[in-house]
Amino acid sequence: MKKIRPRSLQWVLVRRLILLQAATLLIFIGLFTLVLWVANPRLLIDNEAAVAILKSAIDRDADGKLIVHETEELKTFLQEFPKLWYIARDTNGQAVQRGDVPIGYGNDTGDLVKAVDHATLGFREGDLRPEAVVSKIDTKAGPIQVITSTRASRDENEGLEVNIDMQVDMARNPDGTTAWIRVIPVLIIVIIALLLPIIIVMGVTTLVTTPAVVRRSLAGLVAIASQAGRIDINNRAMQLPIEQVPSEITPLVQAFNHALARLGQGYDQHNRFLTDAAHELRTPIAILRTRAELLTEDPQSARLLQDIERLSHLAQQLLDRQLLDQPVGPGEVVDLVELTGQIVADFAPLAIAAGYDLSFEPAPKSVHAQVNALQIEQAVANLIRNAIEHCDGTGTITVLVDNAGGIEVRDEGPGIPEEEHEHVFEPFYRLRPRSSGAGLGLNLTRQIARLHGGRVDILTGPWRGARIRLQLPLYRPA
Repeated sequence: MKKIRPRSLQWVLVRRLILLQAATLLIFIGLFTLVLWVANPRLLIDNEAAVAILKSAIDRDADGKLIVHETEELKTFLQEFPKLWYIARDTNGQAVQRGDVPIGYGNDTGDLVKAVDHATLGFREGDLRPEAVVSKIDTKAGPIQVITSTRASRDENEGLEVNIDMQVDMARNPDGTTAWIRVIPVLIIVIIALLLPIIIVMGVTTLVTTPAVVRRSLAGLVAIASQAGRIDINNRAMQLPIEQVPSEITPLVQAFNHALARLGQGYDQHNRFLTDAAHELRTPIAILRTRAELLTEDPQSARLLQDIERLSHLAQQLLDRQLLDQPVGPGEVVDLVELTGQIVADFAPLAIAAGYDLSFEPAPKSVHAQVNALQIEQAVANLIRNAIEHCDGTGTITVLVDNAGGIEVRDEGPGIPEEEHEHVFEPFYRLRPRSSGAGLGLNLTRQIARLHGGRVDILTGPWRGARIRLQLPLYRPA
């Protein structure tokens, strides 16, 4: 089955934004083209509009002279542009003009200008003569060249003027209609040439800016994810802040916080139940032990007392395991050599009765650590008891304290296979199913070590038996 790779929100947004921008641009161009196609507008500016109006107004009188009729359209145009001027010439040189024609336009413009069909005439910057249009048009009077403008000087504009002059001439059939078979391919190439740079610029801009914008927008979410990764069983009451989370993600973070709260409540209820159960078990176990001790001495009674002792030890371990979750103070500074020596002395009768030799190898000087003495005593006791229960009653059990804050318990039993080193720390896990232990000792020891910033390791080497080391941080006065 192919593994599904998680998608990057950043690059999904980049790709979709580029596609959206390109699609929007194409749709806009398509709609704009459709509107132009349906409306078929005449895009004329002032001077061009004047030429169009003059085209229908120029005529000849009965003597063949050029005249310009005062049509309603021309009158209306003159009201809007009262400074309109024009010069109309036919092919014979006959001319008619109106308005204040600027110097230079009224003179004979020469054969070259007379041969021009359509052009825009202008002067360099600083010259106040206005821009004019020269166009050859077909009128009732025949072919006429018109030079016209709606202004007599450049200083008559209103502050800012934008001149646009564009002509589009398409291939035509012999009957004058547009030859679309020839026009459409060229039109597509022109559109692509115009749109492609825009799409590329928009895409590059999106590609460059979107990742930074997304990272900045999701910075709060990244910080929240980092905090969530630090939540564990010891700080399960933590709540993730929502101040810097995007509003779209806020419901998810709130739901996660509510889930954490419910899990914390359930965990606390579970702990209280186990603690209460362990407490309640101690009383009937004590009564059962007292009654068993009153029985006559025989192998069955001794076996019963051993089972009761095992049950009592299991109840105590369950209680101790639950008490580890209760907050403790900063601890006290203790001498690990002295503390471990007392524990070894307490276990000496039990070890000797089980058939072992018990040896204690202290460090040459005191080793101080700031710990909860009762919990460390419990951890070391679990290691010694574990050695007593699993070494078949032979060999020497050695307890060592070194200057680095380490406490080692060594035995000469069958040892722990390397592949089982992690499993033995799991609750209720036993190497030998018929073992008398409950499988909680090493787990409790590791929990206690972690509470104190230390660790528990099973050492490997050529020696016989198992060596388990409890490492604690040394106390260093400020």
